[in-house]
Amino acid sequence: MSGGTESKNWTYGEYLQLSKLLTLQGEERDISNDEMHFIVVHQTFELWFKQIIRELREVRDILNQESVPEYEIPKSVDHLTRTTEIFRLMANQWSVLETLTPQGFLAFRDGLGTASGFESYQMREFEILLGLKNEDRLGGMDPLKGFKKAAENDSESSQIYNQLKLEMEQNSLFESLMDWIGRTPIMGSKFGSDGDEEEVARYVGEHLEAHRQHGESMYGNSISEQKISERLEFANDNAREFLKPGGEINRSRVGLLFIESYRELPLLTWPRKLIDGFVELEESIVKWRHSHARMVERIMGKRIGTGGTSGVDYLDATSRYRIFKDLWGVRTILIKPQNRPILRNAEFYGYSSE
Repeated sequence: MSGGTESKNWTYGEYLQLSKLLTLQGEERDISNDEMHFIVVHQTFELWFKQIIRELREVRDILNQESVPEYEIPKSVDHLTRTTEIFRLMANQWSVLETLTPQGFLAFRDGLGTASGFESYQMREFEILLGLKNEDRLGGMDPLKGFKKAAENDSESSQIYNQLKLEMEQNSLFESLMDWIGRTPIMGSKFGSDGDEEEVARYVGEHLEAHRQHGESMYGNSISEQKISERLEFANDNAREFLKPGGEINRSRVGLLFIESYRELPLLTWPRKLIDGFVELEESIVKWRHSHARMVERIMGKRIGTGGTSGVDYLDATSRYRIFKDLWGVRTILIKPQNRPILRNAEFYGYSSE
C-alpha cells in the first residue's frame, strides 16, 4: 500500500481498527436501540466532518499559492465534488434518524444533559475554514467563546481551542478563492501588468452600460412607469456597487464577472468549473442544514435545544448562512451573451471566431 500505510498482511478488521471503533457507542451503559441509533448517526457525521476538513484544506492550500499551476485546478474541483457529495449523503442521513419516534427520543434525551451538536468543534472548524464570518452568524456569535471557556480547565479542550484559533488566523477558503480569481486576465490584460487598471476599468464601464441597456430593452414602454424605472435604477446601482464598492474597483469581483460572462472560452473552462464547484458545495451545505432542521422539528417540535439554543428556529437561521456571497451575487448582474462587451484579445483565451 502507498500513501503512508506500512505494507503488511492486514486483516479487514485490523486495517479499519474495528476492535476500537465498535467499542465507542456506549453499550457498557446499557443503552437502548434508539440511543445506539442516535449515537451511531452522529459519530458517522463526525467521521465525515473529518474528511470534509481534509478535502477543504487541500483546496485552500492549492489556491493559496502565489502562482497556482493549471493542473492543480482540476484537482481542486475533484476535492470540491467529493465534499459536495458527502454533504448530499449527510442530508439523506437525517432521514435515517427520522425513524426515531418523538417518544423514543424523549426516553433517553435527559441523559444527554447539555450535550449538543452545537458543540461539534469539527463543524466549527470547517465553517471557519470555509470563511463563515462571525458577523454573519446568528446574533454575531463568537464560535470560539464556548471552547475558550472549556479550555481553562481541561487539556483536551485547550488543544481543541488552540486548533480552532489557529484556523481562524489562516486565510479562509473564500479569501483564497477570491484572491485567485482577482488574478484572472481580463480582456487579455494580466493582473499587475502595465495598463491593467485602465483595461479593467474600461471593461467595468462597458459592462455597466450594457447592463443598463439590457434592463431598458427588457421592459420597453414599461420604463415610463415609476415603479419599473425605480427598480431599474436600483438594479443599476447594485451592479455598480458590486463591481465598485465604495467607488473603488474590486478586481476579484470583476474577474468573477468576466469568467461567468465568457465561460465558453477554453482558457476559462477550469476556472468556471471551480466556481461552479463552490456554488454546488454551498448549495449542498444549505440543503443539509435545512434537512437537519426538518428532522429536529419532526422529532422534538419547537422544544429548546439540549445546548440551550432555540432549537428548530436556530437551525432554520443557520440554513440562511451564506459564505460565497459574491459567487451568488454576480448572477444578478449578468446579461445575455449578445449584449456583453465585445471580447478583446480573444486569441489569449484560446478562442477564434473562425
